[in-house]
Formats: sequence, C-alpha cells, structure tokens
Amino acid sequence: MKRSVRKHRIRSRKCKHCNQLYTPDPRNRWHQKYCEKPQCREASKQASQRKWLLSSNGQGYFCGSVHVARVQAWRKIHPGYWRRIVPKDATALQDVLSLHLSTRQTVTDGLTRHALQDICSVQPALMVGLIASLTGSTLQDEIAETTHRFIVSGRDILGNDPQPPRR
Repeated sequence: MKRSVRKHRIRSRKCKHCNQLYTPDPRNRWHQKYCEKPQCREASKQASQRKWLLSSNGQGYFCGSVHVARVQAWRKIHPGYWRRIVPKDATALQDVLSLHLSTRQTVTDGLTRHALQDICSVQPALMVGLIASLTGSTLQDEIAETTHRFIVSGRDILGNDPQPPRR
C-alpha cells in the first residue's frame, strides 16, 4: 500500500534573537526558533538552559545527597576520566627527519670569506631550528615552504639563478 507524501512548503521565520528571516531546517521546522548564526545558537542554548532550570524537573537537579552519591559512584567507576592521558609511545603527526651526518671539515683561510654559507650547508639542524623559531611552527611542510621563500629571496638579493625547482 502506497502512502502519499505531501510536500510542505517551508516558510521563512523570524529568529528570536537577531529578528532576521531564516528558513528552518526541514527536519526540525516545527520546533526551530533560532537561525544558524553562532550568536543565535548561543542565545538558543541559554534560553533552553533557563527554561530547564525553571522547570520542576530542573530545579535542584544536582542538589541533595542522592545526586552526590550518584556522582561519587560514577567517579568511582570511571577513575581519572577528567585527566588527559598521553600514551608514552605517541609520536608526532609528521615524518621523522632523517639525520644527515656531514663529514668533519677543517677550518682553512679560504673558508672565512664564506663562513655563513659553510655553516648553513654543514649544519642542516641549525637551519631547521632557525626557521622553526622564526615561523613559530615545527611542521615540516611549513618549514619547507618558508625555506623555499628564503632561497628565492636570497637569490633575488644576490642576483643569482632564478627560482630553484620545487620538489
């Protein structure tokens, strides 16, 4: 037996908080009194909370020895529920940097002229740490993007080759 389905036109309503017209959600059109704006949803929550606290069920809901015992029993069953426990084997959500050990170099007279370049090429951890400190981020993707921008800017200043190829 087929049931006829009637399509109801959903009419716009005025929000009880901001007084602007909105179209209610079709699944909740009979009860929805507030629009979807965050401040209106907050006002809806506050009105709902006020209504609950003024109702006969809401008055004194958390008061009395019965409720104290109920909460104590729940806490006994769920010890440490409110504490955030971080597992000891938790790793970051990024790839682990591989260590690139460079060969030990001796300082020569010719090296002093380009000391900054030699320090940067010999000590990649220094560069990563410096960029992380400048950007305030330790995510590899953001460090790589910042490094690329630094290289392009440095080459522009020095008048070297155009942009290096992106990886």
